[in-house]
Amino acid sequence: MQRPWSYLLVGLGCPKLGGWKNLQPDEPQHHLPSQTWTNSINQANKMALLAWTKETGIDLVQINGQRKYGGPPPGWEGDPPPSGTEVFIGKLPQDLYENVLIPLFQRVGRLYEFRLMLTFSGLNRGFAYARYSDQRGARRAIAAFHNFQLQQGCSIVVCKSTEKRELSLEGLGGWVSPGELEARLRELTQGVLSVTLHASPRQPRGQLAVLKYSSHRAAALAKKTLMEGNVRLGGLQVRVSWLNQDLKQKLQSSQKKPSSTRVQGDKLLGVPRPAPLSLLMHNVLENLNTLCQRQCLGTPLYLTKCVQANPNGWLQFWCQVVIPGCPAPFSGFTWVRQEGPGRRGHEKAKVAVALYVLQVLGGHQT
Repeated sequence: MQRPWSYLLVGLGCPKLGGWKNLQPDEPQHHLPSQTWTNSINQANKMALLAWTKETGIDLVQINGQRKYGGPPPGWEGDPPPSGTEVFIGKLPQDLYENVLIPLFQRVGRLYEFRLMLTFSGLNRGFAYARYSDQRGARRAIAAFHNFQLQQGCSIVVCKSTEKRELSLEGLGGWVSPGELEARLRELTQGVLSVTLHASPRQPRGQLAVLKYSSHRAAALAKKTLMEGNVRLGGLQVRVSWLNQDLKQKLQSSQKKPSSTRVQGDKLLGVPRPAPLSLLMHNVLENLNTLCQRQCLGTPLYLTKCVQANPNGWLQFWCQVVIPGCPAPFSGFTWVRQEGPGRRGHEKAKVAVALYVLQVLGGHQT
């Protein structure tokens, strides 16, 4: 039986989103007709919000279940604010909107961005995020508005945002390489900084990936995309969630060193870095040859073909290993990083497929 050992299948849904004004044409946005938004519940407060935006000229952009002001706001110059400038706002009355919240939080400092989470019915989801131009503004917001009563008997929570940037991706097969996974994630999401693979603590012979993003917002959008996208890898359903601290510590304390890829500085995908490249490649191929001889299967024959080359240096290869004693060849696709001229990409592809065949044949030894 032919084994598609590392073929990545992704089917993305396209949920219907609301929007007011398209400030970022590179992001998918769909504008809901105004009557759809205003004729359901909480109509009076929604109309007050519409009047406020018209009066102040403030632009609000709705995308991916949240409505955003700023990021950057009008007149902003320079880089975005550093870490530690965002606060989390919780326990909000669900019938309040930006016409109340933004003026309130602007009292203590200049807002760089304000994000209100929304339900499909048009109510807020009870929480929001406010990012200030500096850390002093964030500290003032916490001091002034934590336990502040927005309505009679309704005190809100304001605290420092954790600004999580790491996700865990579970359900990966043992054959998946970090380079292949990173290349696909960069196609689907924005802001990927690194992808690290670990042995799964819950899935025998499976892997868990830790995905690190450039910002909390990039990670949150990636999480939403991957959750709604029905992502499958090698025919397996994968699960995405925020990386919790317990799991992170467990992975860090693991004796097995994970293989890793980064946006810069890749050496050999799916193989630990310290050993020289040529030695690693020789060892992997030699180990497979030894295993085949031990099991009286014959000498492996490798076929590789480059089927796609990306401008960033990633190459996609179709690979096949024919082993005389096996009833069918092992074949599939993998991504490798091209470094310099020559056929080194083909050699890396051979190593990737050899690693997988080693795992399969090694797992069937008695």
